[in-house]
Amino acid sequence: QNPPSQSPSPPCVESHSTLQVNSQSREDQMHLASWDSKFESYACRVDQSQEDSSVEIAIFSTARPHMRAFHYAWLTFFFAFLALFSTTPLLHEIKDSLGLTKEEIWASSICSVAGAVFTRCVAGLFCDIYGARLISATVLIICGVPTMFTGLVNSATGLNILRLITGIGGSAFVTCQYWTSTMFTREVAGTANALAAGWGNLGGGIAQLLSGTMLFPLFKVIYTKAGTQQDPSTLAWRSCCIIPGLLCAGFSYFVIRYSDDSPKGNYHKRKKLGLMRKHSAWQHIKSALVDYNTWLLILMYGCCFGVEITTTNAAALYFTDEFQLSTESAAAVAFTFGGMNLFARGLGGFLSDVSNAYWGMRGRLIWQLICFALEGAFIMIFSKAKSLAGTITALMTFSIFVQAAEGSTFGIVPYLNPGLTGTVAGIIGAGGNAGAVVFSIVFQKLPYRDAFFWMGASTTSISILSTLVWIKGYEGVFFKRRVLPNPQKPRPSTLRVPTKETRSGSENEK
Repeated sequence: QNPPSQSPSPPCVESHSTLQVNSQSREDQMHLASWDSKFESYACRVDQSQEDSSVEIAIFSTARPHMRAFHYAWLTFFFAFLALFSTTPLLHEIKDSLGLTKEEIWASSICSVAGAVFTRCVAGLFCDIYGARLISATVLIICGVPTMFTGLVNSATGLNILRLITGIGGSAFVTCQYWTSTMFTREVAGTANALAAGWGNLGGGIAQLLSGTMLFPLFKVIYTKAGTQQDPSTLAWRSCCIIPGLLCAGFSYFVIRYSDDSPKGNYHKRKKLGLMRKHSAWQHIKSALVDYNTWLLILMYGCCFGVEITTTNAAALYFTDEFQLSTESAAAVAFTFGGMNLFARGLGGFLSDVSNAYWGMRGRLIWQLICFALEGAFIMIFSKAKSLAGTITALMTFSIFVQAAEGSTFGIVPYLNPGLTGTVAGIIGAGGNAGAVVFSIVFQKLPYRDAFFWMGASTTSISILSTLVWIKGYEGVFFKRRVLPNPQKPRPSTLRVPTKETRSGSENEK
């Protein structure tokens, strides 16, 4: 019998408190790490059935491993593109200084984008084997160090070789997408991939401002006041790329020292402890290439990321030739194209995730089709614009749909072959550079306005490929759900606490 001073709690209060405890217990369990992780718990809520991937994106957190990897992924991409495109706003000055032709300038741009066609495939493969951390740091060093020596170029051949090597920096996109796909569940991977890639891509736009609008006039003033006998403009462009290259190479130290390959730790140590299988490189590539969906997304990514790289290389030259803008002004205008990466690619991935939440994979594919169709339409409008204001407006509008198409594409990539995300992302990413090679050849041969028009027409036409994508286990635009072979019944987690419902279900089965 209870003492008079201690009356029993009402049943409703006791039930309510029990529900609160159970809810809090479930919330705590979502932060627990699996038994084979180097961490005991995580700052983010995770899904143990997806290798402890995070189910949320805490943008303002830098906690290891998930959000630290997220921020290092996009910063790696950012600094690589900052170095890679640091010469782009200076191409007009380089052309006049070295006495090069339009064809020779575009040959160097072709070398720049061609440099990553092969290395993107290799980077994705190596990420699957060695992890994103080491590959990211390697790409930063390979891109950053040669960029610092841009000022030593004295011929078209030297420019081609330099840009071919620094073009390897484009592989940072693959390491970025692999890293975020590893750290986040497939349900939020579209948003995570798009945000990281969009902010990383922003490096190409910032390069326009940093090299063309800030460093170039600054060094020109310095050399003019120093009273040098050589042309201050020539000395200025030869000095501009030192700073972007140094930032790129220097960040590699932080990537190695302060990040993790996966939610459960670094690949090297996990393999040493027998917690990861050692895969065959050829088997990775073969498994990725036998899926025809991979080839469809290669073609489509060539018409969004390929368009972006080509436009980044062409924008400053276009505004200098068509509207007679100075190098500084043309670089500032060209930044408006890359600046859309601040939100547009993330928006594309986010809307892909929203479409998936309401309509499944069919929603993702329809959104992708819309992005590509509108991207191509606005590129054609841009090619016909006559006024500077109208041209800039069209440039910014088609940039939004270019970035959104990229985000929607990589919202689909994690579904193709979840066990080979790096290899698949690398191959599809290489398709983007391959598309840039094709479009750059078009720009080399045709007047700028005609080249932009045909690039837009081909992009709109290729949007129809979205209707042909049909992934195992998911529906297509016009197809029913594709059934997986030999479906297996999911096993319950080893840490799952039996409840009244699960016990009664087990008794009924018996």
